[in-house]
Amino acid sequence: MTISAALVLFAVIWFMCLFIALPLRIKSQQEDGHVVPGTPPSAPSIPKLRKKVLWVSIITIIIWLILVYIISAGIIRVQDISFFNRSGN
Repeated sequence: MTISAALVLFAVIWFMCLFIALPLRIKSQQEDGHVVPGTPPSAPSIPKLRKKVLWVSIITIIIWLILVYIISAGIIRVQDISFFNRSGN
C-alpha cells in the first residue's frame, strides 16, 4: 500500500465515521426551549463537535490500522473481489 493510498483510506474512513457521529446525541434548539433568531428550530443547541471529532479520530485510527494490516498482509486483495460475477482466476 502506498502512502497516498493509506492517506486516502484514512480520510474516507474519517469522514464516513464523522457523518455517522454527527447526528448522535443531538438536542435541537426546539427541544431545549431556546431558538436563536435566524436559525431553524431543528438546529442543534450544543453540537459537541470537539468531542465528536476526538472520538471519530480515535475510532478511525483503530479501523484504519486494522484495514492497513489486512491489505498489507495480503489477506484480502483486489483480485479476490469478484467483479461482474466472473468465474475463474
